[in-house]
Amino acid sequence: MSGFVSFVSSGPGDPELLTVKAVDRLQTAEVVLFDDLSSGPILEHAHADADLIGVGKRAGRASPKQDHVSRVLVDHAAAGMRVVRLKSGDSGMFGRLEEEITALRAADIPFEIIPGVTSASAGAAVAGIPLTRRLTARRVQFITGADVTGDLPPDVNMAALADPLATTVIYMGKRTFPGLAACLLDHGLSPDTPALLAEAVSTPAEKLQWFTIATLAAYLETTTSTTPALIYYGALAEPGL
Repeated sequence: MSGFVSFVSSGPGDPELLTVKAVDRLQTAEVVLFDDLSSGPILEHAHADADLIGVGKRAGRASPKQDHVSRVLVDHAAAGMRVVRLKSGDSGMFGRLEEEITALRAADIPFEIIPGVTSASAGAAVAGIPLTRRLTARRVQFITGADVTGDLPPDVNMAALADPLATTVIYMGKRTFPGLAACLLDHGLSPDTPALLAEAVSTPAEKLQWFTIATLAAYLETTTSTTPALIYYGALAEPGL
């Protein structure tokens, strides 16, 4: 008899942002496969006898291949175990959820997806800003700043990203933002558009810095850091609102 897999969203890092359902699944799992950003105090909710297996992938360092992660997930579930696949933020947002679901379906293993707080929402809350605003920000768009090669995706909708009446949030975009900013300016977005760099959101190392898109691009051209970060820009990305 096969086991069961729960894709549990751990939120941005603060264990108090876990959902009740997420905590329940952690407490009853026999095996927990966790990402780097889902470790630390969040794993304290796991059952004391659970096997904890790190399978996280981080840019710039040796990481398990996705095929290996999917195989480990299938093997444990096929052995009849209750497995939690613990993913940072919301598991469906810019992760490898689809690849792992595909592997489970191919092995005829049942699963569930437990949503969580995505870091874009958590960062806005910490900054004290809403993601939408009547008249000036009726639309929100979340994008990834890096494709599978680590470069800016070549097929981004630049006209949409240069819309001054949208709130745009970029995941994994610190390295590619200077190039993206140049394209945004070419498409008419003002260099004075407010921007927010939110690093290590919802962790003890959290740091928020306010810029314009022009000054943020200049800052990131000369700054190197592997700290996970979000970039916000648009009508809402300014303090004091």
